[in-house]
Amino acid sequence: MKILRRLIPFLDDSVNTWALEARLLRWLTLIWLFIGLVMLFSASYPSAGIRYFQLQLVWVVVGLVASNIFINLPLRRLSNISHWFIILLLLLIFVTLIPGLGKSDLGAARRLLGPLPIQPSELIKPFLVIQSARLFGQWEKVSWKVRGFWLSIFTLIVLGILAQPNLSTASLCGMTIWLIALAAGLPYKYLGGTAFGGILLATLSISIREYQRKRVMSFLNPWADATGNGYQLVQSLLAVGSGGRWGAGFGQSIQKLSYLPIQDTDFIFSVFAEEFGFVGCMVLFTLLALYATLGLIVAFKAKNQVYRLIAIGITTVMVGQSLLHIGVTTGALPTTGLPLPLFSYGGNSMIASLVSAGLLIRVARESSEAEVVPINQEVSRVKRRRTTTTR
Repeated sequence: MKILRRLIPFLDDSVNTWALEARLLRWLTLIWLFIGLVMLFSASYPSAGIRYFQLQLVWVVVGLVASNIFINLPLRRLSNISHWFIILLLLLIFVTLIPGLGKSDLGAARRLLGPLPIQPSELIKPFLVIQSARLFGQWEKVSWKVRGFWLSIFTLIVLGILAQPNLSTASLCGMTIWLIALAAGLPYKYLGGTAFGGILLATLSISIREYQRKRVMSFLNPWADATGNGYQLVQSLLAVGSGGRWGAGFGQSIQKLSYLPIQDTDFIFSVFAEEFGFVGCMVLFTLLALYATLGLIVAFKAKNQVYRLIAIGITTVMVGQSLLHIGVTTGALPTTGLPLPLFSYGGNSMIASLVSAGLLIRVARESSEAEVVPINQEVSRVKRRRTTTTR
């Protein structure tokens, strides 16, 4: 019964024993989630009534339960099973590319067909952080064979997402892996070569896909083609600019009334800015700044290198993706389809975000735990224990 209670949000009585950072992160996540749900209700109501909001509540419940599982599972156990999820979700990423099995969204095959559309490129994010932290945190302790295997897996993940095509998520995953490697202190010759390869790959993708190239060109001057390739950004800028200092008020956005496309996912911040204005945006930025600060405090307090890198990776995914989304909607970055964590409509994004938040809270709870066993030493350690027991 006690274990069951820990899986249900708000019934977990162990919260009072958590570290201060863990409790603060929990409250910040819940506040972020509440604001996001309120915003989704407003943004989606003109096109879907309360249907999207009701479905999102279902995904929130699923995500909170999954998040509580991560909060209450030891990081050692999570790190020991993360590779299975990586392999499974990598296979599903390539399955989405098979005609008839992948569901196309605006020309990109990102989901699997079925009653519950699964988007593996979203669900893989927290496990990618764990496995990246585990590899780079033990870089000097593992063989080149192990290094090469996992670097190949990471490359396949980025290439598979890029082939869907999903340049924004591929870029986010690539940057997250790179930043974790940077934080781990890998030699600059490796980091420089990888960064150059990533930029080259992104440039190649843009050059061979006309719609991506047009997006980049329209981003530079969206008003030159305000009714064509620049339409999304122009409408987004009109929404953000219309917010003024205090905003039009909750539910009073004009741009969401069939003017702003994809207003409940890729451009939900635009509706937020229009309804809550500059002041509301500053409140959201403050929340993100507090979350980032707490994430870095958790990372600095962690005595275990792997756990420190997990905290840095999760903070990068949650806050970094939010800033990228805001950058796109305000015209600071080229237009791409990237959801705002805990705001945008979608079960995969919601579950991945809540699981990531739960993982960061778990790091805060056990930041001083013993060092993780190196990947290529796990089997040998088990064998030695068995031998010792036999003797």
